[in-house]
Amino acid sequence: RELKERGREGASLSIIEKINRTMATALASTTSTSGCERRRRVSHHQHYQQQHRRGARRLSLSSLRPGVGHLGRLRRVRLWATTSESSFSGLEVALSDYKSLPPSEKDQALATGDVLEAMKRLQDEGQLRLWNNAGATSVRRQTFPGELARGPNKLACEPAAIATPSVRNDAAFLFTTVMSTSLVAVVCGTTLPGDWGFFSAYLIGGIPLVVLAIGSTAPGLLTVITDRFSLIFPDYKERTLRHEAGHFLCAYLHGAPIADYSLQLKGARIQLGQAVLQRKLYTGPLEDEELDSLAVIAMGGVAAEAMQYEEVIGQTEDLFDLQALMNYSKTKLSNAEQQNLTRWAVARAVSLLKEHSKAYEKLMEKMEEGASVYECIRAIESAAV
Repeated sequence: RELKERGREGASLSIIEKINRTMATALASTTSTSGCERRRRVSHHQHYQQQHRRGARRLSLSSLRPGVGHLGRLRRVRLWATTSESSFSGLEVALSDYKSLPPSEKDQALATGDVLEAMKRLQDEGQLRLWNNAGATSVRRQTFPGELARGPNKLACEPAAIATPSVRNDAAFLFTTVMSTSLVAVVCGTTLPGDWGFFSAYLIGGIPLVVLAIGSTAPGLLTVITDRFSLIFPDYKERTLRHEAGHFLCAYLHGAPIADYSLQLKGARIQLGQAVLQRKLYTGPLEDEELDSLAVIAMGGVAAEAMQYEEVIGQTEDLFDLQALMNYSKTKLSNAEQQNLTRWAVARAVSLLKEHSKAYEKLMEKMEEGASVYECIRAIESAAV
C-alpha cells in the first residue's frame, strides 16, 4: 500500500512539474514574442524616420541641381556660359594664329585648317548652329527670270541689272575730268600771256582725250582712280557693307572657315570658295554639289545689294568669280545652263539672307564697327539662340 501511495504521489508530482514547465515555456514564448514585436515595431519606426530624412535631404539637394528651381536655372545658365566660352576659346586662338601669319602665308584655302577643325568641334558640341547650315540644302534647280521680279525672292532692281555692269563710277570720273580740265584750260588761256596761254590751254584740254584712249585700250589702269570716285556717293559705305556682309553670311552658312574679310567691293571672293574646298581650284574639277555652294557664296554680295537698291554696282567682280568657278566645273555647262545657275544662285542667296535676316543685321553692325572675325561669328550665332 505504501508503495502504491508513493507511486501515486510521484506521478502527481511529475504531472505538476510538467504543467509548471509547460506554463513556464508558454510564458517565455509570450514574452519573447512581445519583445520581437516591440523590436519589429521599433525597427519599422526607425526605418520610416530614416527614409523620411533621406527624402528630405534628397529634396533639399534637388533644389540645388541645375535645371531645378530658380537657383538651379541660374547655375545651369552660368555653367552653359562657362562651357560655351571655353569651347569658343579654341576658335579664337585659331583665328588669332591665322591673323599673325605673314601676308605671304595668309591663304584661306591652305592656311585655315585649324580654323576649320575648331569650327567642326564647336558644331559637334552644338555651339555653332548656323555654320554650314545651308550646305546640304543648296541644290541647283530651274529658275526663271520672273522669280526674281516677284514672289518671296523679289529684288529691288530689275533682274537684268544684275548682269549689267555699272558705269556710275566711270561716268563720275569722266565728267569730273572733262569739267575740271576744261575750266583750267579756259583760265590758263585767258590769264597766261602770249603763247603760254595758247599752248597750255591746248595741252590741258587734251587730257580728257588721253583718258578716253587709256580707258578704251587698257581700262584696268584706271580702275584705282575710278574706284576712288565711288567715295563721293553717300550710299557707297552702306552698299559696300551690305555687299560684303552678304558674302560673309552666305559663306558661313555653307561651311567656309572664314578667317578674314574686307570692305572693298573689288575684292575677289575666290578665296572664300577655296576655303570651303580647302584646296586651290586648279587642283581638280568641281563636282555639281561643290559648284552649287560656291555659286551662292559668289553671288551673295550681288543678292544683298539688289535686295536694297534699284542699281547694283558691285556685280562685276562677283560675275567674274562665278565664271571662273563654272570654268572649273566637272560637268560642262551650256550658255543656258550658266545663266540658269546665275539666276538660281542669286535667288538662293536672297532666300538665305531673308531667312537669317536677324543674323545678317547683327553681322553688318559688327562689320561696320570693324570687329574681328571671331566677334562677327559670335554675333551670327547669337541670332540663332
